[in-house]
Amino acid sequence: MRIVIVSDTHLRHDFALPDGDMLLHCGDETMDGRTKQLKAFGEWLAAAPHRHKIVIAGNHELTLERFRSFPKRYWPEAVYLQDSAVTIEGLKIYGSPWQPWFHDWAFNLPPGERLARKWAMIPDDTDILVTHGPPQGILDTVRGEETGLGCADLLERVQRVQPALHAFGHIHSANGALVSGKTLFVNASICDEEYQATQKPWIVDIGADGIVLGYRQP
Repeated sequence: MRIVIVSDTHLRHDFALPDGDMLLHCGDETMDGRTKQLKAFGEWLAAAPHRHKIVIAGNHELTLERFRSFPKRYWPEAVYLQDSAVTIEGLKIYGSPWQPWFHDWAFNLPPGERLARKWAMIPDDTDILVTHGPPQGILDTVRGEETGLGCADLLERVQRVQPALHAFGHIHSANGALVSGKTLFVNASICDEEYQATQKPWIVDIGADGIVLGYRQP
């Protein structure tokens, strides 16, 4: 299966979207989640050629934290995951939007017990994990700063589950991919720190057995 991964598009859809079997969007589809913006993203999503479309929310989707029915209403083309899983062509995909407290945006939780409980919900047999924010120390550093913004509790859970692929965004300047242990980590932020769509999606080929066969940018 060919998976195309994007994140943090913020309605800046003037970038080349590669074709593939599945499109993963790791959140921050909009600027603040107002219904007009949700509709606009839904129109872009409907035009995407991928057979399967999986989306989660990000910290900018303020309305989705309060109205969980909105994704089904405005994004009928997609499977919306919020602390939930779906199995597609034998691959189990789990999605969650939460992150360590970040200003006064959506899906914030304080580090520690409450956030760890969210990550404990990730099934042990997850093949593909989709979160909005990164785990601590992995593609989580804002350019020019010494410390990252990733979640230590998420890192601990990912190291236990060891999914084949962990896709996320949130930290715009950390677009990239790396392998650690059995997991390919991908930060697929499309927008840069100035909210311009200057960065590329990631393409991941994964077998039916859940093994990553290759990854690249177009």
